[in-house]
Amino acid sequence: MRRQRNRTKLSMEDIEFRTTLLRSLKKCLEAADKLSKALEKTGETADKCSEILKKSNETLDVMIKNQLEIKHTLTEIKNIIQTPNSRPEERKNQVKDSKCEEAKNTQLEKQNEERIRKYEDSVRSLWDSFKRTNIRIIGVPEDEREQDIENLFKEIMTENFPHLVKEIDLQVQEAQRTPNKRNPKRTTPRHIIIKMPRAKDKERILKAARERQSVTYKGVPI
Repeated sequence: MRRQRNRTKLSMEDIEFRTTLLRSLKKCLEAADKLSKALEKTGETADKCSEILKKSNETLDVMIKNQLEIKHTLTEIKNIIQTPNSRPEERKNQVKDSKCEEAKNTQLEKQNEERIRKYEDSVRSLWDSFKRTNIRIIGVPEDEREQDIENLFKEIMTENFPHLVKEIDLQVQEAQRTPNKRNPKRTTPRHIIIKMPRAKDKERILKAARERQSVTYKGVPI
């Protein structure tokens, strides 16, 4: 009986740990959902990301519900074991039913673990989709037409890769300095992040930059 109590205690601690983990994951989902709303203007990529987040949120709700059911069942098992006045037959039947419930809960835990893995894969895919179309430009001085970064990027492209400018439609989904706020103590200019609509255009630009080996802005290497 003492072993059963110990197993029950460990199981309860495990459930509390998993519940805390799920709460943290849900906060991550909420933050990612806000980010998805801010990126609606990015078109198809944002729509795809939003769909992934929606499915992940639904999966998380199901996981939390299952965890609560498991916790409730373990509490019932604990009460049965610790009840001194229950008759032997009743306790035997109750323990038998509890074992069935425990087996069912074990299956639920496995399903939840599988859902967590799928959720992690979805978040990883989401993060990759954010990064795969970004171009980072380093070395362009601060206050250099800060309100017109998109055209500044096109000028850099024209200066260094005029053949690509003719072949690629230089549409920019987003252009900004990072981090957003300027640090007066920083001695180097903030980087510029250019988000392209297509990953293949980004790859062509990076390939051309590697082949050229030196990229300039107004004749000055950056």
